[in-house]
Amino acid sequence: MSDIVPPAFPATCPPTSPAIFPPTLAAAQARLAAVRPADYARSRNHLDGAVTQLSAYLTHGLLTLHDAAATLIARHPLHADHKLLQELGWRAFFHHVWAHRGAAIFDDLHPGPRPAAAYLAELPADVRTGCTGVPAIDQAVRTLYATGHLHNHARMWLASYLVHVRGVHWRAGADWLYGHLLDGDLASNHLSWQWVAGTGSGKPYLFNAENVARWAGPAWHSPGTPIDTGYDTLARWAEAGAPPWRPRAGRAAQADAGGHDEQAEPACLTRPPADGAGTAALPAPSQLAGRTVWLVHPWSLGEPPAGLSADALRLAVWPAEFHARWPWRPARWCFVAARMAALLGEGAAAAPAPVWADSAGLVAALAGAARVVALDNPHLPAAWPAAWRPPQPAWPAAVARPCASFSQFWRAAVPLAVAAGLLPPAAPQQQRLFHR
Repeated sequence: MSDIVPPAFPATCPPTSPAIFPPTLAAAQARLAAVRPADYARSRNHLDGAVTQLSAYLTHGLLTLHDAAATLIARHPLHADHKLLQELGWRAFFHHVWAHRGAAIFDDLHPGPRPAAAYLAELPADVRTGCTGVPAIDQAVRTLYATGHLHNHARMWLASYLVHVRGVHWRAGADWLYGHLLDGDLASNHLSWQWVAGTGSGKPYLFNAENVARWAGPAWHSPGTPIDTGYDTLARWAEAGAPPWRPRAGRAAQADAGGHDEQAEPACLTRPPADGAGTAALPAPSQLAGRTVWLVHPWSLGEPPAGLSADALRLAVWPAEFHARWPWRPARWCFVAARMAALLGEGAAAAPAPVWADSAGLVAALAGAARVVALDNPHLPAAWPAAWRPPQPAWPAAVARPCASFSQFWRAAVPLAVAAGLLPPAAPQQQRLFHR
């Protein structure tokens, strides 16, 4: 086993993706250093606002919530209820729900406005091709396909439109969106869709053309479209279903709506692209016997775990069971592969490339290892032994009782985090706001 040189992005990786999220620790740290909390709090709802763009780095473990929050608190005068810390808290809350509910997060957490059977199980073709004739939706689809990223407000509009205007079940939309995101996190993505749908919140999230015009540029404005209506109408549609949909047809409609052609939906893959994120054979058990092994997986792409010995073998792994169920766009495979290659290249001992391994094969190969270290993450297959992945410190705090809403979670977590020195105290007389 020899050191390797991190590869450049191959031809199969769209050039826009590494430009937005370069797959390096330096880029993650630079993005964190560039965050301006005051600007974020003031402009975060605008599509061109001062958002952090930390999500891909948080999802894939180049940054942790704990370290990101600690850095921001050390550099800026923040209080416990600052909107930036609360937004980080939403990610923690969604993982809190996942920890308590498990696979139930992929079903309705509670009944929504309509029975689940009343919704469509598939996305309409005009949505997939960005040809609805609603600029806010078609712009969102084009942006998603081109970059693998969407502003949170655009994600909410897209979800609300699909569920409450087009009558698509949130799960169909959530699965589709996850496959195209570079920063897709199953808890954050699917529970956000439930929050919008009203199956994970007290009421459905609704928006209209006036809302779009307030927060987005002219290319997104949607006057004269079905979303150009009042909230009373939208609420009736959410409760009883919108009128039968008659989408505009194809290329001519797009010319009328802004001159845009139909969008070809990029492929999402259940295995790495052939020349973009190569794999190696799983080492034989004899090669791993008696060794300390660090399992580098797609959600642990930061620095090596504390206390890892210098001679530990670095073994990068694609968990086969996960990827067989949850396809990714090629650029995401390449993002993770490039960072894996960099981590393998930094190690004194490393496998030559990431391995594709199911849990049974991995457990068998590592049976004779002296120690196996894998940073815990809920995306990992449940069959990975618990001894490999000790729990990671929670941020802002571990809340033992299940919380049904962010406000419950935050009220419970903040005093614990303040007492532990992980959050500054709340500002005097600070009014807490718990909406997205």
